[in-house]
Amino acid sequence: MTKDPKADKSKPRFLDRGHPFFAKAWVRALTVALPGGMAALDFTMGNPGWGVIFAGAALWAFWELFLRR
Repeated sequence: MTKDPKADKSKPRFLDRGHPFFAKAWVRALTVALPGGMAALDFTMGNPGWGVIFAGAALWAFWELFLRR
């Protein structure tokens, strides 16, 4: 019985901390800070819908790049 070669490969994640691009801490911090700053700007300019979207993106990036093990 042969194994399916596709079954051994894990599905790539959008924010993969193990990827070489995210090896430096400043890149991970910037990935969190940019949508966080955009969320703050949107909330102050009176666009709460976009603020929630960007705040969610910042929280997700923070979770994936700093808290998840």
